[in-house]
Amino acid sequence: MRAYERLIKYAMVPTASNENSAAVPTTECQFNLAHILVNELQEMGVKNARVDDKCYVYASIPATPGCEDSKVLGFISHMDTVSDFADHMVQPIVHENYDGKDLPLGESGRTLEVALFPHLPSLKGRTLITSDGTTILGADDKAGVAAIMCMAERLMKDDMPHGKICIGFTPDEEVGGGADHFDVKGFGADFAYTVDGGAESEIEYENFNAVRADVDFKGFNIHPGSAKNTMINAALVAMEFNNMLPAGETPRDTDGYEGFYHLTRMSGNVEKANLNYILRDHDADNIARRQEIMKEIAKKLNEKYGAGTVNLTLKEEYRNMAEKIRENFHLIENAKKAVKKSGVEPQVVPVRGGTDGARLSFMGLPCPNLGTGSYACHGPYEHATAEGMDIVVDTLTELVRLYGEMK
Repeated sequence: MRAYERLIKYAMVPTASNENSAAVPTTECQFNLAHILVNELQEMGVKNARVDDKCYVYASIPATPGCEDSKVLGFISHMDTVSDFADHMVQPIVHENYDGKDLPLGESGRTLEVALFPHLPSLKGRTLITSDGTTILGADDKAGVAAIMCMAERLMKDDMPHGKICIGFTPDEEVGGGADHFDVKGFGADFAYTVDGGAESEIEYENFNAVRADVDFKGFNIHPGSAKNTMINAALVAMEFNNMLPAGETPRDTDGYEGFYHLTRMSGNVEKANLNYILRDHDADNIARRQEIMKEIAKKLNEKYGAGTVNLTLKEEYRNMAEKIRENFHLIENAKKAVKKSGVEPQVVPVRGGTDGARLSFMGLPCPNLGTGSYACHGPYEHATAEGMDIVVDTLTELVRLYGEMK
C-alpha cells in the first residue's frame, strides 16, 4: 500500500482534538485511529506495538544482526487533526495527472486557486489528493503517520541493515498537548524526527518561541446619562489595549523569521472583557520584548483607569528547539543527505509554528521536523501529492540506513 492510500484510509477516521476539553486525550475518537495503527503494525510483524491509556502509540523494530550497537532512531507523528472544518467525515478525492491549474473541490463551491497557492503549477503531472472542499483533508498529520507506517512496512519486508527503530504516534498535538504524556525514556530513542511538515523537501529545526497571553478587563458600569468621568467601559479599554500594540506585527503582516501578536479571541461588555493572544518569535530576546510591551501597556492602562482594570497573564507554551538541535547537528546534515538521495533538493526552513518535537527536544529527545508532502493545512484547501509522500517514505528509509551506520 502506497503512502497516499494510507492517508486516504486514515483521513476518513475522525480524530479532531478539542481545545476546550481537559480529558486525555481530549477526544475519545482518537483511540479509533490508534487501534487501527496498532493492528496494522502487528500485522506487519511489529509485535510490541501498543496504545496506552492516554492514546499514545508506541512500537519498535529491533536492530538487524550486526547493528545492535547503532544509534537508536525514532520517528513521531500525531494522529489528531484541528477541529475546524472537521464536523463531518472527510471525503478524499484523488486527482490523477493534475494539470497545475485552478481545481474545483467537489461540489463545495471552493476552488484550489493558483493565485492563492502559487506552488500549484510545480505539482503539474502529479497525483493530487484533496478533500471535497467541505472539510480538511487531515494530511496534518496523517500524511506523516502514513509515511512512517510505509517505512515500517518496508523495513519489515527488506533486509537492509539498520539499528533499532522506534515509532510513536501522539494525540492532541493540535491543542498543544502532544508531548504532555510522551514517555521519552520508554520510547527509547537517542534521537528522533517528527514527520509533521509541509513539502517533501523541507527540513525544520528553528521553530517559534511561543507564549499565550490572556488579558482580562474590569469595567465600572453606571447609567450612561450620568457616566462622565465615572464609567469605565471594559470593552473599550480592551480595544485601547489592542490598539497600543505595535502596528504591522500580526500574522498577516509577517513572514520568515518575523514574529507577531495574534488576537485569537475577544469578548466583552461594559463590565468585563477578555482578549486572548498568542505571541510568537524565533528569537528569545524578541519574545521577551513582546511580553514586556504587553506588561507596559497593562501598566499604563491601570495608571489611567485605576489599579485592577487590566489583568495580564502570560504563559510559555514552547521554546525554539534550535539550541538543542545545534548540539546534535548531525540530525540536520543527515536529513539533507536523505532528502537529496530521495531525488529532491533539501530546503531548511524556519517553522512558523511548533511541533511535538520542539517540546521533546527540551525533554531530552532531540527531534527536528521533516516534510510530509502536503500543503495548506488547517483548512478545506489542504492537499498532498502521492509522489511527494513516496519521497518522504524514501527519505525516512534512507535516514534509517544512515543511522544504522552510526555507532
